[in-house]
Amino acid sequence: MEDFVAGWIGGATSVIVGHPMDTVKTRLQAGTGYQNTLNCILTTYKKESVAGFFKGMSFPLTSIAVYSSVVFGVFSNTQKFLAQYHYEESNDSRSLSDLFLASMVSGAVSVGLGGPMDLVKIRLQMQTEPFLKANLHSKPRPKDLWNRPMYQGPIHCMTSVIQKEGLVGLYRGANAMLLRDVPGYCLYFIPYEIISEWITPDSNTTSNPYTVWLAGGIAGAISWGTATPMDVIKSRLQADGVYSNKYKGVMDCISQSYRKEGLKVSNIEVFFKGFTVNTIRGFPVSATMFLGYELSLQILRGNQTVTNP
Repeated sequence: MEDFVAGWIGGATSVIVGHPMDTVKTRLQAGTGYQNTLNCILTTYKKESVAGFFKGMSFPLTSIAVYSSVVFGVFSNTQKFLAQYHYEESNDSRSLSDLFLASMVSGAVSVGLGGPMDLVKIRLQMQTEPFLKANLHSKPRPKDLWNRPMYQGPIHCMTSVIQKEGLVGLYRGANAMLLRDVPGYCLYFIPYEIISEWITPDSNTTSNPYTVWLAGGIAGAISWGTATPMDVIKSRLQADGVYSNKYKGVMDCISQSYRKEGLKVSNIEVFFKGFTVNTIRGFPVSATMFLGYELSLQILRGNQTVTNP
């Protein structure tokens, strides 16, 4: 219960901090007509005002409790299991191989919970046109619904996807997400652990809040920056279906993106769209996530120290 509450607090604060730039990142990666990050921000604000940056936030905000607590819980418990297996007793010994395996398991598990959440969030973020403009050849619907967005909210989005594609539709882009998150979490937890130990004085046995904040922020920037190419593919696959269906899978999405936008030296950014936003956004989001989780856990347990996951 303590992990669940701490996970919700850490995850919820990170969603609030990072969602506006996440919307910009998603539209840069999966949308069209945006020249650069600044143009995307200005276009979104001009057409949808401030509310446009918070599209799709309610669903991850309410479901992040389970997601965050499971990811951090799986990472921590996998480490403990590996420590007991290797050293035949529970201790704080952390080998690089244990960190690597625990991170991979966390990344794989995260897809099961995070896939549907991410898909709903992206579908809501990407619907920038009313139903009428986007579905000129669709079957008739009541006139009062023509100028409304396709999805009226997260629940309507989820039920619409299930009705159209079945439960498997909620996991569209899951393969790309798996390819993003397994190495992504390795470059999330491992740098966090290494940086925490590096900047913590030898006289201290536990990390202080500043250490958690700084290590978490740097780890987040590294993880999100390196994950950008597969994040682009995941975003395009999950956004596919809001207005049309273009991609058959990961390789088809990569192939079409390559053919349509090119992989020239001057245009290699096709697979790095949103890289700057991802890297910059990764610092405050992850710093807030780690700090919120650790401090909440400390308060809930009545401890006076901050411990690593």
